[in-house]
Amino acid sequence: MTRPPDLTDRVALSRNRARADPAALFLHDVAIAEIEERLIEVNRTFTEVAVVTGQPGPWGGAFPQARIVPDDEPLTLEPGAHGLVIHALALHWAADPVGQIVQARRALRPDGLFLGVLFGGQTLADLRTALAEAEVALAGGLSPRILPMGELRDLGALLQRAGLALPVADAVTQSVSYADSFALMRDLRAMGEANALAGRSRRFTRRDVLQRATDIHAQLAPDPAAPGRVLARFELIFLTGWAPAESQPRPLRPGSAAARLAEALGTSETPLPPETD
Repeated sequence: MTRPPDLTDRVALSRNRARADPAALFLHDVAIAEIEERLIEVNRTFTEVAVVTGQPGPWGGAFPQARIVPDDEPLTLEPGAHGLVIHALALHWAADPVGQIVQARRALRPDGLFLGVLFGGQTLADLRTALAEAEVALAGGLSPRILPMGELRDLGALLQRAGLALPVADAVTQSVSYADSFALMRDLRAMGEANALAGRSRRFTRRDVLQRATDIHAQLAPDPAAPGRVLARFELIFLTGWAPAESQPRPLRPGSAAARLAEALGTSETPLPPETD
């Protein structure tokens, strides 16, 4: 079988991450706060925690007892060794997201918890549109610039495909105001999230293309609270699932109900009229 081409240039990604400014990693802080809130709701103490991430600084600070694991392929996780595995804002760069979640599931003990957070399909949608329109208009074509990111429903399905039980997917949108698109792109580089696609152009983007994109972006996403500025939307998708265990609740087999729904609701059933041709 022919191996599909790599989506990500891992050397470039590592270089981008190494140059990241810790002061610019505020989206990791948002993700950490959301993860901590979800752990409070679970109301369970987890031992042997592992965090898979490309930015160990903020996650190691938030979970000092956790083992920090790089998001390499394969993951350096031992089977059945952990009660909690957090995949932290790195899954969107994975060549095989399902494979990474499967590896995380295998690293969990029975009834262990998987929590993942990654950027979703609404992230930077306006900037992507602006760059595409500008490049088509002035350069006559498109070059890969921003990762293709999944939608909430599709990403939630990854949990079931990976064999996790009781899957839940939800999203949090963070809107950030910038002076213009250039300020946003500088911030992306400071986050370590600059273009690391394997198919990216190695040439500098023409200035006129960037300026046109900035003008389009200003029209698509004006900041209503600050005229002249633009809003950037970051969609954080959170994935929650449990390693299968005998103690977990299971759905009943179809047709195994012991009482009618009408009895439980205290109502009477009304038969449907017969069908007529």
